[in-house]
Amino acid sequence: MVYVVQTNTKIIQRCLLMATDPGDLVLDPTCGSGTTAYVAEHWGRRWITIDTSRVALALARARLMGARYPFYHLADSPEGLAKESEASGTLPVAKPTHGDIRQGFVYQRVPHITLKSIANNAEIDVLWDRWQQTLEPLRQQLNAVLGGSVAYSSQRHKEHKAGHEEKEKEKEKNKEKEKENNKTPVGNYFSEEYQIPRNPEPDWPDAAKAIHAQWWEARIQRQKDIDKSISDRAEQEYLYDKPYEDNARTRVSGPFTVESLSPHRVLAADDDDFVDPAARPRPEQTDFSQMVLDHLKTSGVHQGDKKNRITFTSVGPWPGTTIAAEGRFMEGETERRAAITIGPEFGTLARPDLVAAAREAAEAGFRLLIACAFNYDAHASEFSKLGPVQVIRARMNPDLHMADELKNTGTGNLFVVFGEPDVEIDRLKDGQLQVRILGLDIFDPQKGEVRPGGIDDIAAWFIDTDYNEESFFVRHAYFLGAQDPYKALKTTLKAEIDEDAWASLYRNVSRPFPRPTSGRLAVKVINHFGDEVMKVFSV
Repeated sequence: MVYVVQTNTKIIQRCLLMATDPGDLVLDPTCGSGTTAYVAEHWGRRWITIDTSRVALALARARLMGARYPFYHLADSPEGLAKESEASGTLPVAKPTHGDIRQGFVYQRVPHITLKSIANNAEIDVLWDRWQQTLEPLRQQLNAVLGGSVAYSSQRHKEHKAGHEEKEKEKEKNKEKEKENNKTPVGNYFSEEYQIPRNPEPDWPDAAKAIHAQWWEARIQRQKDIDKSISDRAEQEYLYDKPYEDNARTRVSGPFTVESLSPHRVLAADDDDFVDPAARPRPEQTDFSQMVLDHLKTSGVHQGDKKNRITFTSVGPWPGTTIAAEGRFMEGETERRAAITIGPEFGTLARPDLVAAAREAAEAGFRLLIACAFNYDAHASEFSKLGPVQVIRARMNPDLHMADELKNTGTGNLFVVFGEPDVEIDRLKDGQLQVRILGLDIFDPQKGEVRPGGIDDIAAWFIDTDYNEESFFVRHAYFLGAQDPYKALKTTLKAEIDEDAWASLYRNVSRPFPRPTSGRLAVKVINHFGDEVMKVFSV
């Protein structure tokens, strides 16, 4: 259990398999720990999941990115066509394939056998006649060996003799005649095949036992052929929860993004209707702002390393519209002032909000504006200064959502400043573009200046090569960092990783790509703490 009301995956799986096909879109407006997204990813369904808590989204993202999934044979693939031919007992179909998951998987199946299907199966008679050509001579040979054996004295033979004295005498006369004509004696102890026992009698001669074994081997094979004919010609029922799996391959999660509604408002509800919170402020919003300021005063604002941080000597309220408080801190021997603005409890801080706060800070004589928010929209990352006012964006830790249980000790990384990506865009001779990331431009809270950082501070970076200003779509993904995660990935997947393929992902220079039709591309950078920042470029 990783969530308080985590649902068993079997429940979601049953609903999903009954109501959807591979490639369908599944919507879960209550994400929680991401069980629905996990099951949808497992069974090849697209998914969208929603939650108001960033804690839940963080749990779901970690669960999806760390999971391994089986690789099922796609019906629309060369391997799938071969598997379908093998499963159905038909000749392979030669046709072009496109790897479309909407065509489904190759499923296991069971025959739906009815008396009608058996009665209409003419092949059964053909198989029977064919095997009789093998079984009947073997039966006659068995009778001949047993009938010509002096040592044969089984209980069945004795009973047969005792009850049919006249027939035995007639047989003896026939044997004498056969001897005179130098013929092999023929017995008729098993006139029907059902009379042949499953196991030979202990006192049978070796020749009879050998023939008996051959007869039963052929008898069993005949039944198998008939059963297969019945099964092949019966209607097939597909087991949609049992697709054929390719055990030679494993699968990880497909590409997905974590989006934020930006900007949006939270509407409160009373007994009559929805109420705009701007018209009637919610008391808990004030409590949230006060809680943030209390933790900000104790924890300060820092880069991932606690050595570089702003330690406030005081944080007091400020009677402003967008500025919530005034913070004071020491820079060497000089005391500095900072305006503090706080983003929404459930939402995204947009660029217009930052601009309004920076203008108010400039009018009040501040030279530093600290914005505290759980997330920022894409264009907020492009805004870092307004006149003399330096703007730094502190990303709040999702743990602040659990403020009631969070002790205010000042030891957590609750407010982290994440720098701007330092990016170069190269224009190649063939007209294509190539992105080169040099590192992060990091704001140093101790010195109050921006300093360049290396690529070791970057865990992963992504490119949307045709950004539409609405949602970031991962078209290129690359990984960096001081520690090569190749070894960890190999351990996680428990499989061999193609080192050349991994080398194409572990790099700070992208693969070439054509110019975007939208005229914009976006670069998203994630550090080792999971903080992310995005920068948009016009090309």
